Amino acid sequence: MACPRTSQIYWLTAFLLLALPLSAFAALGENESTIAAEQAQMNATRRVTRAATHSIHEMQTPAGHVIREYVSLTGTVFGVTWQGPSKPDLKQLLGTHFDELQQTAKPAAIRRGPVVIHQPNLVFEMSGHMRAFSGRAYLPQLVPEGVQADSIR
Repeated sequence: MACPRTSQIYWLTAFLLLALPLSAFAALGENESTIAAEQAQMNATRRVTRAATHSIHEMQTPAGHVIREYVSLTGTVFGVTWQGPSKPDLKQLLGTHFDELQQTAKPAAIRRGPVVIHQPNLVFEMSGHMRAFSGRAYLPQLVPEGVQADSIR
């Protein structure tokens, strides 16, 4: 017979594991194969639009967020955009590039207003106010030939 305390620990551990967010997301610069996990985690609907040089995975959440992930023909996410009533989880969207953004954006975060960062290996733009945020990030070196950066919106 199991000890009641052991049973409580088991259920608490199971609950905590289920409450943790999924760690496999199709973040900037990563493979598109994990977009479905991201869609499920956000409880979003997804629509895929295909072009000759890339595809766009557009997800809409029940809370009113729209997130677009731009994927090259090789399956790499080269750009992400967002709009919605609140800021998205940038760590989730930017993946390994989040730390780079934090280091670069520290001086810009002191002032209010749009954040615009144009680095050779990362472009990040975000603006908005309560209930109306939008932004985009892309990796210039991964943008497929023939795709204009302005089309990542």
